[in-house]
Amino acid sequence: MSKQGFVYILGNERPTLYIGVTSNLQKRLWEHKNKVVEGFSKKYNLHKLLYFEVLDDIEQAIIREKQLKNMLRKEKIKLISKNNPLFDDLYGQIF
Repeated sequence: MSKQGFVYILGNERPTLYIGVTSNLQKRLWEHKNKVVEGFSKKYNLHKLLYFEVLDDIEQAIIREKQLKNMLRKEKIKLISKNNPLFDDLYGQIF
C-alpha cells in the first residue's frame, strides 16, 4: 500500500507562490512555518498555505505537482481563488 500524497501551494502577501509535494503535510508545513527548510520558501518568507490537494499516493502527488508547476501564474491564482477566494492561510485546517 502506497502512502497518501499531498501537493500544496504556499504564498506570502505579494503573493509569491511556491508549489511543493509531501507525504506528511502537517510536518512539512511546520518546517516551512518555522523556517527549518532552506531554499526558496525560506528566502521569500512563504508561510501561508493557500491551497492543497490530497491524493491517493505520493506518485500521483508528484505528477500533480509537475502539472501545477507547468501552469501559468494566472492559472495558479485562479485555482487558489476558486477554493480560497480570500487567500486565507489554510494552516488551521490541517492542525
